[in-house]
Amino acid sequence: MKAFEYATAHSTASARELVADKGAYIAGGNDLLGLLKEYLVEPNILVNIKSLPGMNKIEHARSHWTIGALVTVAQIENDADIKKHFSGLHEAAGDVASQQIRNVATVGGNLAQHSRCWYFRHRDTKCLKKNGDLCFARNGENRYHSLFTGNTCISPVISSLATVFAALDATAIVLREGKEVRLSMAELYQRAWENPLAHNSLGQGDLIVRVEIPTARTRSAFMQVSDKHAFDWALVSCAAAAEVVGGKLKSPRVALGSISNVPHQVETANQFLDGKVLDDATATQAADLILKDAKPLEHNAYKVPMAHALIRRTLLKLKGEA
Repeated sequence: MKAFEYATAHSTASARELVADKGAYIAGGNDLLGLLKEYLVEPNILVNIKSLPGMNKIEHARSHWTIGALVTVAQIENDADIKKHFSGLHEAAGDVASQQIRNVATVGGNLAQHSRCWYFRHRDTKCLKKNGDLCFARNGENRYHSLFTGNTCISPVISSLATVFAALDATAIVLREGKEVRLSMAELYQRAWENPLAHNSLGQGDLIVRVEIPTARTRSAFMQVSDKHAFDWALVSCAAAAEVVGGKLKSPRVALGSISNVPHQVETANQFLDGKVLDDATATQAADLILKDAKPLEHNAYKVPMAHALIRRTLLKLKGEA
């Protein structure tokens, strides 16, 4: 690990000034410390942001809920109102890592975490994401990699919270050059879709300050499949959200995680579901639409039927079936 300075910021302005052009923010630090140990990032200063005011609160108004970037995953998991109003978010939080990690992991950190691809994480491998010439996973060990990608890199986004936030049509509020910028979940990861060097759309010094969730969708659900029952990243995750009026879906959204550089959504599938009475046949057709253009590789073709089953089951959870 390269030596660095350490400072605590007490305002977003001072945090941005301290991090400057070569520093990094730290809160829970679960992902960052691993990157430091493997020399994958080498900031000259770590700026502790845990004292920034107001960013560790969950608040709600009539039109939307606000979740601060310093809210821990455990806070979401243990919040009775979150469980009541956004059950999918509650379920996703409970599936993140272990209890010890959820106690310190933050919403901002979960969204901003870097690739888990083992070629990227190995200090001796200079893959495409580390400014190399090749994505070694394409013709190598790609069991955990993407079915959809916008560039040569096939490392997927693995944030469970990003998946359910996408289904809930949530917005990340990012402090960029002193101004607040509003990014949908698709926009928050768009650069990773376009550029193999990017993990997300955050630039140096950008800071996620909160996430806003509209209250338009009163029902949500989340499911994931992992190699291990607990303390493991998802092989595939799925989130669905909608308003249900007279037994029919209104403004439905379905998002998949761990299969693309962005939380994967297909607008034609969302449009197909809108106004439908939900049953197994409808959920199956939606799954067909969402996965129609999947491009499995040698070792990850199992993700297609797995994702298909998850979509169907997650959708049916919106009406209490599985």
